[in-house]
Order: sequence, then C-alpha cells, then structure tokens
Amino acid sequence: MFPEEGSITCIGGANVDRKASLKNNFQKNTSNPVSTTQALGGVARNIAESLGRLSVPVTLLTVVGDDQEATWLLDKTTPYVDTSHVLRLPGKNTGSYTAVLDDSGDMIVAFADMDICEEVEVSFVRDKWSAIRSSKHVLLDTNFSTEVIEEVIRSCKEDHVALCIAPVSAPKIKQLPEDLNGVTYLICNYGEAVEWVGHKGDGYEQLADGILNKGVENVVITDGKNGIFYKQKQGTKKHLEVAEVPVTDATGAGDAFVAGFLYALNEDQTLEEACKVGMNCSALTLSTYETVSSRLNVTNLKKRKNRSS
Repeated sequence: MFPEEGSITCIGGANVDRKASLKNNFQKNTSNPVSTTQALGGVARNIAESLGRLSVPVTLLTVVGDDQEATWLLDKTTPYVDTSHVLRLPGKNTGSYTAVLDDSGDMIVAFADMDICEEVEVSFVRDKWSAIRSSKHVLLDTNFSTEVIEEVIRSCKEDHVALCIAPVSAPKIKQLPEDLNGVTYLICNYGEAVEWVGHKGDGYEQLADGILNKGVENVVITDGKNGIFYKQKQGTKKHLEVAEVPVTDATGAGDAFVAGFLYALNEDQTLEEACKVGMNCSALTLSTYETVSSRLNVTNLKKRKNRSS
C-alpha cells in the first residue's frame, strides 16, 4: 500500500508505555506506593496515531517483535494508521518505556528498552522508499541508528520531501548526524537543544542558531510552561507564550505538539500557526492520563482553538 496524496509517513519507535504514578511524595531508597497503567507508546507511533485521529492519512514505519505486546500494539494502532510497512522480527521483544510520575503528574524518571531498534538497517529504509517518497511530509524520531537517520535525511533531500525530526530524548538526540542539511524542521525541547548544541548559551535564540548552523531550515524549541521559541533560516523568529492548563499527566504532550504542528503544515498553515495548533493538541493531551488522547480530533481541536483565541 502506498501513501495517499497529502499523507505523512512517520518513521521511528513503537513500544509499550508503562506508567507508575506515585500516590505520595517520592522517597529514595524505599518502596513507594504507585498505581500502574499500560498504554501504547513510541514517539513516531504516538505522532502517527494522533495524526490519524486528526483525519490525516498516515503511514508508520517501525519495528516490533513477535510477542503479545506487538499484536496488541498493531491491533490498536491500525484503525488510525497504515501499518502495512511495519517490520516484525521473530524472536525479538517489542520495545518498552516505563515512566515514574510524581503526585502532580510530572515525570521523575523514565526507562527505555528500545534494543529492537538496533535491528533496523539502512536497507529497511531503501526497500520502503518507493512507498515513502510520495508523502507530503516525513516525520522521523531518533530511535534508529545514525546511519538510518542519515539515509532518511539524504533520501528526503534528494526527492524534495519535507522532513521533520523529533528527537526522543536528550541522550538520543546524539543519534543525529552533524550535517543536517535536508532537515526542514527540527522540534526539540530545551534540554535536548542544550544537549545537542553543547551549552545553554544566552537563551533560546543562541540555541536555535547552533542548530540552524548544522543545516536545519526551521527550529522549534519547546520549554513547557515557558512557551515555544522558533527561528527560521532566513532569520524570522518568535517566542510564543502558552496558556496555563491543568496537568493530569505530561507523558505524550510533546508528541501531541508535533502531531498538531504537522497537521497544520499539511493544511498549508504558517510556522507560527503550526506551533499554535501544536500547543492546542498538547493541551488536550495534558488534561488526560492517556499518552494519546482519545479526545483528540478535528472538532475538539477547533473548540480548543476558539477558547484560546
């Protein structure tokens, strides 16, 4: 199956998310009472499902094992996403992500077992490229190797496909190659930006410049309650404030931002408008325990926009 016209292809991780929510303040070196939940996860997978819920035709390229978790993941993802290109490996375990949340819903620490992503080789992208090149946008996370990431960047640049990269975490942003020519958008949080540039600098703009100097055309830096900063290669820049929203669970809010951002770009909206749509998607996710909010759809997104405008 080939992507539809105006579609988005998401390349990267898919895993099972497990959350342990503390019932009281966290205490070291002792047992802490928690309530646990299990959900679908993976940056690329989360973004793909969110886009599907927003009625965008979306294809997912990822890798899973041959275990029950993979069957469950695919069964739940397929209603929103074309999963016909997912690589399923015999004898391997599907990736997992375990987050510990404090009593206010913020993440204290998380553990990621994504070893299966190391099984993905450059040939996987090359073999699937004929099914990717017709996409309007490609979303790439940093779960795969630097060599695979380089191949996606090279192929998108060669075929003039808009590429958006969403790093998974501060440690995994180091998977990115030094040369990012061919990357249309890079969306990262403040901590990831500091990790990639190597210093805090004098603020958001200096961090953005450090990333733009690597060849990226547009940089978006998110910083929680401190808002969003974006800068484009030609110099356009802006800091956007975010409205305060009650936080039930912060997990997945960043992925929702990227999905809303891409949804808006797919509708030919400006970079600033895309950031605002992303913030509204993030707000919808922050108000739920779900990593991908079941309330995320075009109707609710428009309602949220009307309330925030």
